Amino acid sequence: MSSSIRVVFFDAADTLFHVRGSVGEIYLRHAIEFGFLQKPDSLVAITQAFSRAFREAPPPIFATVDPVRLKQSERLWWFDIVHNVFYRVGMFERFDEFFDHVFRVFEDHGSWRLFPETVSTLTRLKAQGLELGIISNFDSRLFGVLRGLGIAEAFDTITISSVAQAAKPAPQIFQSALEKHAVDPEEALHVGDSLREDVEGGRKAGLHVALIDREGKEQQGDVLRIKSLDELFPLLGRIE
Repeated sequence: MSSSIRVVFFDAADTLFHVRGSVGEIYLRHAIEFGFLQKPDSLVAITQAFSRAFREAPPPIFATVDPVRLKQSERLWWFDIVHNVFYRVGMFERFDEFFDHVFRVFEDHGSWRLFPETVSTLTRLKAQGLELGIISNFDSRLFGVLRGLGIAEAFDTITISSVAQAAKPAPQIFQSALEKHAVDPEEALHVGDSLREDVEGGRKAGLHVALIDREGKEQQGDVLRIKSLDELFPLLGRIE
């Protein structure tokens, strides 16, 4: 393999692993346990409300670097999103208890599942002498999820928005990750599932980028597109 790439960065959720089922299904199942009154359209309504609330939320960056306060800020950020969801679809008396519970559910690695080719791809990339990193807007629960899924040690660096105090697609979070590896942007490839956060953000920061589009949903041109992480290997050889 002949390539100028020295580091491969990955987004986390929906790139390396995915939630078991769907966010809407998990919210609905646990909300019912805490007194939410389910309706025939509840799953669709929750799914749509979550998509909107997540899209409209401010970037997950906070005016603190203290680890304890940072985790509190992350939790409050998620509280506002989930509260927004159920404000739209139906609030219930034990909502606060529900939120505490569901926040821990997503902290549990058992709520997530690796894509089939994730481990083999990371192993092959490391064997070829490449450094690996994560650039993600996931919160600090990511570290425990990665350990639980057994892939934390594959990565030389993990850069998350709340610690970097910048969120994708802002170039600052990519620059922060690059500095950890002491490489120039053209020596790095970033792989992710979002056109805005990963492709546009990575390009603005000067990195090579690849969109993982497992279901062929994105049709935008002029994008290096893969349907599986193991398709990175022929791609790396073509990047100069």
